[in-house]
Amino acid sequence: MVKVSVTNLAGQTQTIEAEEGLSLMENIRNNDFDDLAAICGGCCSCCTCHVYVDADNYSDLPAMEDDEQYLLEDSEHFRDGSSRLSCQIEVDGSMDGLKVTIAPEA
Repeated sequence: MVKVSVTNLAGQTQTIEAEEGLSLMENIRNNDFDDLAAICGGCCSCCTCHVYVDADNYSDLPAMEDDEQYLLEDSEHFRDGSSRLSCQIEVDGSMDGLKVTIAPEA
């Protein structure tokens, strides 16, 4: 399992054991984080699984596709160099120690 630190909207951080092969969104939701709505279920058609990735980890993630970029740039909570949709990040062993913060919804 891959250890991922997740900070919720209240500022509380919990380290979860994320299952490789699942999306980061699925792992966060499977660990009872109610702040992550993920309304579209991982189809990359909304921003309700938006997270901020810690600066030390951001460049280690796979590059985002254009559709993810467009959705995020339209979000009022977009942060360049930090924002990602957790449904578009498939967890693998290289992500051990990843730190993310759930972004507020619009």
